[in-house]
Amino acid sequence: MIDESPYSYNHIYHILDAADFPLSLIPQLQRRLDLMPQRSQNRRAKTAAFSHGRRAEMSFIITRSDLLAPQKEQVDALMPYLQQVLRDALGSSGRDVRLGNIRCVSAKRGWWTKQVKDEIWERGAGGWMVGKVNVGKSNLFECVFPKGGQERTIGQNDSTSNRPAHVTIGISRSQVAAERSQNRPSLEPDATIEDSLLPPVQPELKFPVMPIVSHLPGTTASPIRIPFGNGKGELIDLPGLARGSLEDHVLESYRANLVMRQRVRPKQFVIKPSQSLLISGLIRITPSTPEVTVLAYPFVPLSAHVTSTDKAIGMHTQTRPTQVPTIARPEIGPKMGLAGLFRLQWDVTKQRAGPLTSSSAAARSTQTLPFAVFSTDILVEGCGWIELVAQVRKKDIESTIAGQGHPVVEVWSPNGDYIAARRPMNAWLLGKPKAAAGRRQRRSMKGVKKSWKIALRHQSP
Repeated sequence: MIDESPYSYNHIYHILDAADFPLSLIPQLQRRLDLMPQRSQNRRAKTAAFSHGRRAEMSFIITRSDLLAPQKEQVDALMPYLQQVLRDALGSSGRDVRLGNIRCVSAKRGWWTKQVKDEIWERGAGGWMVGKVNVGKSNLFECVFPKGGQERTIGQNDSTSNRPAHVTIGISRSQVAAERSQNRPSLEPDATIEDSLLPPVQPELKFPVMPIVSHLPGTTASPIRIPFGNGKGELIDLPGLARGSLEDHVLESYRANLVMRQRVRPKQFVIKPSQSLLISGLIRITPSTPEVTVLAYPFVPLSAHVTSTDKAIGMHTQTRPTQVPTIARPEIGPKMGLAGLFRLQWDVTKQRAGPLTSSSAAARSTQTLPFAVFSTDILVEGCGWIELVAQVRKKDIESTIAGQGHPVVEVWSPNGDYIAARRPMNAWLLGKPKAAAGRRQRRSMKGVKKSWKIALRHQSP
């Protein structure tokens, strides 16, 4: 489809969802679309290359970043973490790339959408939004499309960016201008090609009709192609790719609840030995390492419940009657399968030890502590994640922790699918509920009556 673009320069915006990042990543997208590889860390790496008379580049946009943290500054501080998680998801192909082309935006809060809009205007030519269903492409399209007049000023009234007005992101202004002047395509509304996958070009308007925003998958049934800037470029919203079928195992009246629309402030659940965490009858998490207590923080828009493992197995497989509410369909009990054994392998002792490692308090090194804290994030595709944390004595790491050195949990789900793991974000520490303010203590009345008598005695003649 990109080969049908009338522009010789095209930029693909790979849209990722922050709720289950990086499960919405489309694997090998650059190779499938024959795009220019990501720029490596070599300072002599090429910044642009043509293939078959076209140049196509790709950048990543993480949408709905307001689900990660309550404040924009906290989300900005997560950028090194998000780069590392994306590097892990890319595998061997992302080992040596720079990954400086990542934006973390929120169309709901307006975080960094102006910068993305300026980049789209400055690049011009063909812009393509590619991603899976329900990642927020249509909502982002409405926020970053360059509406209004034919000329815009870049970088003005932008308090969050120190970039001068004449600096261009990704490709220089002179290159874009020369490219457009040499080969500006004809974008007349009636210029169509038979059997083309792209729809006809719409008449250019200052404020065109934007794509429909809906939480239902498949709302964008065909490409939406809207030009801007008097032939300067066009932005195309492509239909979302399949993301998984977890909603097929959920009662129809609860399917809309699987999508996280606002940031979840979870409760802390304590999973003791011989206990399990059951999430709305769909997901079961059972620690398999003995004598280890696991703390769970479900960042999912679903209800959670801790019970004994025997009861949890019966409720999960629907072989035991229960009064606990569930959203699972009544016939999927036998389909529950093991999604995998996940190790809590990332050390978060420094973040979790509190004042013991704080530079303003005890300032102790994690090497001197008699314990270690391990964590991981369990991802539920299209829904959210569950943060798991466990504290282990160092002398037990090699002896009693199943010979692996880290606590292990079992995760069960429908057909054993829709589950993955990533390095922990420590989202609980970013926006945990504030401690309730204590009452003002009542003044002690002990000895007050006696002091009154003494004062009266001194005042009497």
